[in-house]
Amino acid sequence: MSKDSKSKKAKLELVEPGIPPFQDLPPAEADEAEPDKTSSSGPKKIKLAVYEAELAKLQVELVKLQEWIKHKGLKVVVIFEGRDAAGKGGVIKRITESLNPRICRVVALGTPTEREKTQWYFQRYVAHLPAAGEMVLFDRSWYNRAGVERVMGFCTEDEHQEFLRSCPEFERMLVRSGIILIKYWFSVSDEEQERRFQSRIVDPTKRWKLSPMDLESRRRWLQYSRAKDEMFAHTDIKQAPWFVVEADVKKRARLNCIKHLLSMIPYEDLTPAPIELPPRQDAGGYVRPPMSDQTFVPDDY
Repeated sequence: MSKDSKSKKAKLELVEPGIPPFQDLPPAEADEAEPDKTSSSGPKKIKLAVYEAELAKLQVELVKLQEWIKHKGLKVVVIFEGRDAAGKGGVIKRITESLNPRICRVVALGTPTEREKTQWYFQRYVAHLPAAGEMVLFDRSWYNRAGVERVMGFCTEDEHQEFLRSCPEFERMLVRSGIILIKYWFSVSDEEQERRFQSRIVDPTKRWKLSPMDLESRRRWLQYSRAKDEMFAHTDIKQAPWFVVEADVKKRARLNCIKHLLSMIPYEDLTPAPIELPPRQDAGGYVRPPMSDQTFVPDDY
């Protein structure tokens, strides 16, 4: 390994003080780690013009889906899980940017409070489930217990095993109640994740995305792979299967995920007919107060 490579990896090998040692996991299969997909045989980047044109089309369809969900009173839950820096947030942003936040909302819960730690594990997530006519996007979810909590030792072995037993039944219950549950796992190669981490280190607008936990996840890449394999073995159920998104090329991943999401819920076009604006009300003698009586934002640009 060259000096430059060693230097790059050294920047990422930060261990947060006080993190408990990783608990033993069952042996993983020989191919437990995601393969390197950045080789010449891997997926190619998509041209920006093509990406923007396709995204625009998909976002129009998302608006149609939104209107259908509202019209039919559907209850939709979409879970986004995967490696750190795999691109989950980018996909969520492109899904929501053209939608009504009262119909489609994002749930990204932080660390549980001391009170929440004493609750039934799924309790704090249940409070965010959709009512009729809503779609909820979980930017990470109850699968924290099978991933970060498992690997970092934030839950006991008994708690982890109980999650693997109860999660499939919990999700079947959601489906039986009428919720449409869709689960995505974003897969990114070791090499591509490191490239994105390095990009965040040098970009002040992205540095906030790198927490000590993210950096520690680099050191425990293999443990995360084993934990993910075990999670899939227990929770990849026919009522709510996992859909894996190859995410080494962000733009392709976004388009593929959105297109797949649209295919999962049959919908019809309920786009309202074009609207004709009514004439504005006559001033009727109204006199605007002097502009000097109001405080304006400086016109710096």
